[in-house]
Amino acid sequence: MTSQHPLFAPCQLGALRLANRIVMAPLTRSRAGTGCVPTPLMAEYYAQRASAGLIIAEASQISPQGQGYQDTPGIYSSEQVAGWRLVTDAVHARGGRIFLQLWHVGRVSHSSLQPGGGQPVAPSAIPAEAMTFVNGAFVPASQPRALEPDEIPAIVQDYRQATANALAAGFDGVEIHAANGYLIDQFLRDGSNKRTDGYGGPIENRGRFLMEVMTAVIAEAGAERVGVRLSPVSPANGISNSDNLALFQWVFDRLEQLAPVYIHVIEGATMSSRDYDPEFDFVRLRRRFSGVYMANNGYNLALALSLTKADPKALVAFGRPFIANPDLVRRLATNAPLQRLDKQTLYGGGAAGYTDYPALAEAD
Repeated sequence: MTSQHPLFAPCQLGALRLANRIVMAPLTRSRAGTGCVPTPLMAEYYAQRASAGLIIAEASQISPQGQGYQDTPGIYSSEQVAGWRLVTDAVHARGGRIFLQLWHVGRVSHSSLQPGGGQPVAPSAIPAEAMTFVNGAFVPASQPRALEPDEIPAIVQDYRQATANALAAGFDGVEIHAANGYLIDQFLRDGSNKRTDGYGGPIENRGRFLMEVMTAVIAEAGAERVGVRLSPVSPANGISNSDNLALFQWVFDRLEQLAPVYIHVIEGATMSSRDYDPEFDFVRLRRRFSGVYMANNGYNLALALSLTKADPKALVAFGRPFIANPDLVRRLATNAPLQRLDKQTLYGGGAAGYTDYPALAEAD
């Protein structure tokens, strides 16, 4: 019987006991309130999905500068911490576990979202081939400026403070968003990082910012409460790199030393083909890390069953299926049909297409 498979069995993630190996991936929905504060509606949304073994709450900017889309939540103000406490309390009341994804978008932003209408920041002043969500519409990202060397430590500190804030808000841990062409990923890739200082050039320099962030966050929360998300081959938001295998072998080897509780990997192109780069060997890459591997991108029930049978520690993250199926775990366990999401209500708005998708019993 499918429900007896390891995918649905309780497991350990650091000090946390998870009810199953199914993870709700972070999903930007642009429904935060004034001041980028999480709302009671968001608490209801996440509580509906608390049967996931772990929820990774949507990417949340660590500072006003880190915002790239309208109405995304933050984790830098006391009001935001209080708003997120509504969410974590609601999830915990239903027996769930929840991490917060910490985010700085870097160049994938618009000047209208930046403090004082300034330019977005980036490793180098190279514009992103990307769209941002502003005033209810998608528009091209603004021209960025290169970060000065003395600005970088302050951003690392923002990550550390955001971690402290997330823990104060009741999260069980945090995930560092180092994927999808956002700021940390921009530093990693030689297509977006043309710096000539200690943060540019060879891989160890381009990876310095990620490792500084990870070190600071782990010092604040402990390695058992920290994960990291990577997208080794994804071209999301116009990111590019000359040798992804060499880069991410180096990244995995350094992460092995820091020992975060998991590495969350987008296998293929973000929200697209798993076979974007068929020559890239994700199996060999994940063997370089002895901790928990969290797989993501295009997983269905068959793929998830296969992975968790082969790798007894693996977790599987589902993104969009969780939007239209708040009871996704039950639907997968019983091989029930999945509901389709309404793409028109993905970003912004209220309860429609957010908290009004029926659970299985209601749908029968």
